[in-house]
Amino acid sequence: MTNDHAPVRFDTKIAVLLREDLETWQRLNVTAFLVSGLGSEHPEVIGEPYADADDTPYLPMLRQPVLVFEGTKETLTAAHSRAVSRAMSCSVFTSDLFTTGNDRDNRAAVRAVPKDQLDVVGICVHGPRNAVDKVLKGARMHP
Repeated sequence: MTNDHAPVRFDTKIAVLLREDLETWQRLNVTAFLVSGLGSEHPEVIGEPYADADDTPYLPMLRQPVLVFEGTKETLTAAHSRAVSRAMSCSVFTSDLFTTGNDRDNRAAVRAVPKDQLDVVGICVHGPRNAVDKVLKGARMHP
């Protein structure tokens, strides 16, 4: 017999790591952009569509929490390097993307810089819980 009220535990973790010196609007914008690609690469992270009591339909959302962390520029650089070297599913947001206004220019801005020279202000990592924890070593929960 299953217990529908038991806490749900996930084998994977979704985490966003933001550079601590970002302004509030930047933190929100970067987080939204970083998590936006998860569902296309990992459709299993998307839950079922929502509906209210009047049967108004709503889009599905991620089915598990997104944990948000912050760290110094050095912490972010190290986490990005660990995620890439371990071939983890990772999205990246660089400081250059604050000056672009569309997807084409965003991709071009990232493409123009070697990975070890990117000015990373945020990453999103998805994978097994312990692997994500190792990538985020040195980061702290966002206040």
